[in-house]
This record gives sequence, C-alpha cells and structure tokens, in this order.
Amino acid sequence: MPRPKSDFEDLRSLEFREPPEVLEPDAMYTIYEVGRLLQGLDADAELDVETENVLLDWAIPWMIAHSEAFVFAEPADDSEPGYYGLAPGADADMNASEHDS
Repeated sequence: MPRPKSDFEDLRSLEFREPPEVLEPDAMYTIYEVGRLLQGLDADAELDVETENVLLDWAIPWMIAHSEAFVFAEPADDSEPGYYGLAPGADADMNASEHDS
C-alpha cells in the first residue's frame, strides 16, 4: 500500500555504482557475490535466504543494465552458478564516460 512521502524522515536519491567500482578486474564472481558487493558487503558474507533474494532483485537488473561491462564463465558443475567478471576495457570505458560528462 502506498504511503505519503511525509511519513518518511529520510528521503535519499538512488545512486548506482559502475561495475569497475564494485568488482576487482582480475576476479570472477557468482551473482550472489555481486549482489553482496553492490550492498558494500564482503563477497563471502553469510546471509539468510530472504536477504539473499532481495540482493538478487537488485543485482540482476544492474547487471543487465551494464551487460557490456561483463564477461561470463560457465560453472564447473551444473549445480553451481556461473561466474561474472569485468570485460576487458570496462574500466577504461567508465573513465572515458566520466570525461565526457
């Protein structure tokens, strides 16, 4: 149910970081690890299933919006998630867009 803005004391704008600000260039991460990193948590932080699901709700659209910045590696086993990392040049692309602004 919607609530009036006046019900909230602290209204902040949404700020999304660019992939090179979140991921290390030489590492590959599962989608779960990416979700944790987006929230400023350690990649291996222990979370309950409900929290993990909320983080996935944020991580998946973020990755889709920045798909050109990622590479993908198949998992070692079909029961494991795939791995994602920064595409070559993703950091350079971000720096170029900062200079264009």
